[in-house]
Amino acid sequence: MPVYQGSIRDLEKLNFTINEAKVYLTLINIGSSLAGKIAEDAGLDRSSTYNALKSLMEKGIVSTVYENKRTIYVPSDPKKIIDYFKEKEEIANRIIPILKENYSVKKEKKNILLFKGFKGLKTVFQDILDSCNEKDEIYVMGSEGQFNEMMPYYSPIFRKGKELKKIKTKMLIRDNIIKKDKGKYTEYKKIPADVSSPATINIYNGKVAIFVWEDTNPEAILIENERVSKTFKNYFNFIWKNAKPVK
Repeated sequence: MPVYQGSIRDLEKLNFTINEAKVYLTLINIGSSLAGKIAEDAGLDRSSTYNALKSLMEKGIVSTVYENKRTIYVPSDPKKIIDYFKEKEEIANRIIPILKENYSVKKEKKNILLFKGFKGLKTVFQDILDSCNEKDEIYVMGSEGQFNEMMPYYSPIFRKGKELKKIKTKMLIRDNIIKKDKGKYTEYKKIPADVSSPATINIYNGKVAIFVWEDTNPEAILIENERVSKTFKNYFNFIWKNAKPVK
């Protein structure tokens, strides 16, 4: 079996284990087969292969047929992966209203939150989408292309979410930064090329999100405070007035 490392990494992002990804890709490649053949082509021992097959069957993306008293494993249409996550989404939609009731009653108000790792950053980006609509405006400073480079799968989803909600954005970028894909509802202005920043600041709806783009462990600081947000917005507007329009 040709091992498609990119596909394995993508399946891992969908919560497949490495062994599950290898087994599923093997089945897709060779078709319906016995466990021994799958193990051989996937480069796994029998025990690991059986465990992966059992998990894939529970996910509904592998099934079995019996021929001559032998168990044949059959890969389902890859579209079943989407069906699996739609089922998870339905479960989440049922339980979230109950959880939110308890959360709103019991949560302790915290004005400053720290999020670590790419999943943490996604939480903050999702908060931006959830907190804003077409009447709001997001103000962005220090955008250096790190979002696209370090989160290539999620950044298009975030941009699409902004466009669907028609959220307007004002973005300050350095003079030497070239924006290949300009947002539909985004206005750009340029500041001098030597004004660099390892962090990106998003100001929105009474909040300030500061994204610190460390290579292996990025972090985000979310400040929920109207006065602080207004102060950052005033700084932004001062710079915006003196910045150069992007032609």
